[in-house]
Amino acid sequence: MYEITFKIEGGDDAVIFASHGENILELARKANVAIDAPCSGNGSCGKCRVRLLGGEVYSAITRHINDYEYFNGWRLACVSKVSGNAKIFVPDIASAYKNRMQVSDLSSPREIEIFDSLQKEMKAAGLDFGNGYSTFIVEIAPPTLDDTMPDNERLTRTVAARMGKSDVHIRYSLLKKLPNLLRDNNYRLRCLLYGEGESVRILDLFPAEGRTPICGLAIDVGTTTVSALLADLETGKILAKGSTGNGQIRYGADVINRIIEQQKDGGVERLRYAVVHESLLPVIHKMCDDAGVAPERIGCVTLAGNTTMNHLLLGVNANYLRMEPYVPAFFEIAPIFTREVGIDIAPGAKMFVAPNIGSYVGGDITAGTLASMIWNSPELSLLVDLGTNGEIVFGNSEFLMACACSAGPAFEGGDIRCGMRATDGAIEACSIDRETMEPYLTVIGGGKPVGLCGSGIIDVIAELFATGIIDGRGKFARQGERVVYDEYGTGRYILSFAGRTATGREIYINETDIDNFIRTKGAIFSAIMTLLGPLGFAPEDIDRVLVAGGIGSGINVRNAIRIGMFPSLPESKYRYIGNTSLAGAYAMLISDKAARRLSELARGITYVELSTQPGYMDSFIAACFLPHTDASLFPDTDAREEA
Repeated sequence: MYEITFKIEGGDDAVIFASHGENILELARKANVAIDAPCSGNGSCGKCRVRLLGGEVYSAITRHINDYEYFNGWRLACVSKVSGNAKIFVPDIASAYKNRMQVSDLSSPREIEIFDSLQKEMKAAGLDFGNGYSTFIVEIAPPTLDDTMPDNERLTRTVAARMGKSDVHIRYSLLKKLPNLLRDNNYRLRCLLYGEGESVRILDLFPAEGRTPICGLAIDVGTTTVSALLADLETGKILAKGSTGNGQIRYGADVINRIIEQQKDGGVERLRYAVVHESLLPVIHKMCDDAGVAPERIGCVTLAGNTTMNHLLLGVNANYLRMEPYVPAFFEIAPIFTREVGIDIAPGAKMFVAPNIGSYVGGDITAGTLASMIWNSPELSLLVDLGTNGEIVFGNSEFLMACACSAGPAFEGGDIRCGMRATDGAIEACSIDRETMEPYLTVIGGGKPVGLCGSGIIDVIAELFATGIIDGRGKFARQGERVVYDEYGTGRYILSFAGRTATGREIYINETDIDNFIRTKGAIFSAIMTLLGPLGFAPEDIDRVLVAGGIGSGINVRNAIRIGMFPSLPESKYRYIGNTSLAGAYAMLISDKAARRLSELARGITYVELSTQPGYMDSFIAACFLPHTDASLFPDTDAREEA
């Protein structure tokens, strides 16, 4: 056995013993060391860079590590194997996805306005606040020798009379503390209740003095990030909000790699543990601390996630989602006890999962559709949710159609040589001088750049195209100090020279990166056209485009149109509406009517599987050009560039 020490930048060392030939990336996962590996270790992304500080590691030669870097100890963890004792440096960026992941500021005035607007729109649509939860104080007549009714009946009869209900239940866990609680508080208690029809459940009991809120938890489980909010179920008031990276990222940036990981020995539990124990529970405990509420006061959870995330979180085999005919284990599932999946909150608390509508269009989109209110308007609306996957909903109050396209890897920095997720050090915006070709960069956190995130990639490609540095195929067409060609004739544009970056390596975008991103933006635009075409609609028929998701918040719409990702419409038709998945989960939490409407929407949305649509591949290929091979779809592009 050999001793392997992972020296984590900015963190504590992790030591693990390993056998000869064990893979370094897999070993890091066993040691709970976060090494960024969007491709889940198949050697294609080149992001799992670590540095050998001492000892022995066998590592295959790879195109992602040049000779100078290799000489200085840099290796890819996924192609490295144990061959002796070793000390391995893990850069901070490897764990940044979890510790410093930039998501929408849930407490910003913009997000607060979005949630306030949602409540108003829900009320106007008849989805009034009301979820069956309530509290009130009961005063119970003490027992006497002439009245020896047992404590539980004394309580349930009092509650039944007070609420006018015929069927009142008290849980075993409450029965155990009832005798002392009654007598210590002179038979005066505060009851936390849930009523449905003629049935009432007593959720908890407290001394009458003071007010203990009944709390609910709304969760958005994304492929990359997990967001949540804590709310008072009696008033709907949001008490706290939080977010973090999805701990499953270490098993791959996309859902396919995670499904493959789930099929390995112990994979079901590893994936479930990563999202529940490494992501959800820390966020829940932080929110409870912020709100001054014990986790035991959370009596209800609503959750929205894509179809794969729902399967992985619940520990359900997701393998058949990736195999034709792409059949999930479930679309809709009955409420489950939270403790069954490791969320230890109030005894008897249940989790309601937003229903999926397709293999790759899940509850996050049904929840988002509810929150967007496009189902309640005659306007033809396009909802575009940009995350690790791209989901699109088109329609109005008369019809709704939805589809999903593969958009994520490039938006999250995958398939991009210097790409990274939106954390400190990521270039999030860029403009380029037309004459000098000098870039002007905006970096998250304000320090030296580390890499390029999704919104920055859109800006860079749009600027390169607008300035004529690249042509419509994404090939370099101008010469200059920042345009460099390798020995194979592949061009790259240098955004930041090595001496000006945080890593000491130059940050650039090359023709392969551009080609990868062109395919990503082509997938989004062709998906939009595929939804519109069969119904006889054209882009100009769209009344409004609602952009949702964490990535959507940073996108420059003008540049997204420039490169042909979004339809060429007036920018006034575009509006960012925040994390609609979380907003929809919140709506489910505070309104039973909203929860029922969500189920109706899920059954009423027509799911379109793009791979089965005639002409989709032709549409996709046509969109793999800047901005598009059909110039008539972007008639204002030239005028926009000249301006």
